[in-house]
Amino acid sequence: MIKFKLPYYKGYLDVMVEDKNLKGILENKMHEFKTDKSQQEIVLESLENPIGSRKLSELSVGKKKVLIVTSDHTRSVPSRITLPILLSEVRKGNPEADITIIIATGLHRATTDEEQRNMFGDEIVDSEKIVVHNAFDDAQLQYVCQLPSGASFSVNKLALECDLLVTEGFIEPHFFAGFSGGRKSILPGISSAVTVNENHSSRAIAEVNSRSGIIKGNIIHEDMLTAAKKIEVDFILNVALNSKKEIIASFAGDLEKAHEEGCEFVTDLSKAPALTGDIVITSVGGYPLDQNLYQSPKAASTAEVCAGDSGVIILVASCIEGIGGTHFENLMLSGTSEEIFERLMSIPPKETIPEQWCAQIFSQMMLKHKIILVTDYLKPDLVRRLNMIPASTPDEALAIAYSIKGNDAKVVVIPDGVSVIAVKK
Repeated sequence: MIKFKLPYYKGYLDVMVEDKNLKGILENKMHEFKTDKSQQEIVLESLENPIGSRKLSELSVGKKKVLIVTSDHTRSVPSRITLPILLSEVRKGNPEADITIIIATGLHRATTDEEQRNMFGDEIVDSEKIVVHNAFDDAQLQYVCQLPSGASFSVNKLALECDLLVTEGFIEPHFFAGFSGGRKSILPGISSAVTVNENHSSRAIAEVNSRSGIIKGNIIHEDMLTAAKKIEVDFILNVALNSKKEIIASFAGDLEKAHEEGCEFVTDLSKAPALTGDIVITSVGGYPLDQNLYQSPKAASTAEVCAGDSGVIILVASCIEGIGGTHFENLMLSGTSEEIFERLMSIPPKETIPEQWCAQIFSQMMLKHKIILVTDYLKPDLVRRLNMIPASTPDEALAIAYSIKGNDAKVVVIPDGVSVIAVKK
């Protein structure tokens, strides 16, 4: 028997797989990457050697209104390390700069004061000007342009009123935008709900290149990049993280060039040949992504690449905050997988329902694959209404999967499905 540790909320759950059943393991190599530099040193070095840009301290000279866009409570950006350094760099160029930090919530709920203190530390919360973006508040928003897909682009006014626009984030594979980071700080980060919905339309999600690890020819990425360029993002700081959420690399400078270099670094460590199994076990990487079911397709999509035509997917996600957004929840509970998928695919881009994209991905997946959801926080009857099979532990889920696929079923384990780019040969 081989024991695997699967990230679950702020801890781990174990699963035991017999040697004869194990087909293989897919892991990224981030945890193997070694550096003798501290996290602070890695960030400072990237700021001293920006990619395709002057230093942030130089860009800050003479700039009065500065906006720093950071991520919300659903992301692992190590802002306790990065934000103080960014603030220091800006003030090195202009000690009198009027700096606002805006939390890029996209369509997520507002980040609480407690969460901000956990993300940034008390000193920043108590001494800096912080705004939480609200994509549904028209008073915060201003129309900018039409994007290549035809979507209308409206963004938080603060991004248009500042003299210097800086974003921070982290880069990992993303299940339909290719990678996180870079332009995503703007769209969906601080864009209007209408813009986000159109960008995430069922047509766009269904495109062949709207996949993890793909940027070229990805229409979702192209809209996002156009939006960020249009409002002239001046400087980005994006980091790469290991499985402990520690900084192992940092990429600073030009919006496109620095992000592309970061994506290449992450690709080198995250890409793995897909293995086809009868049963595929994965997690959402634990906290903060596994707080709800809404974020979980990111891992399930990686598992699907390895699940063949009818493999069973075991998805480990705490869902401690429940299903997720109201629209997503309503859609997921609105019928069979077939009914949900057909309905969503019939919706025109400009009528996209908020959060429908994750329901689309789940429902399409469940047309071919049974999904066993491992969670302590959603009641079994509710999980069944989601068209999934409930289990309280990975071992229980594996026993259920064997009962479906047979005791000789081959098992593929992906401990963190969010961090892996599974590539078919």
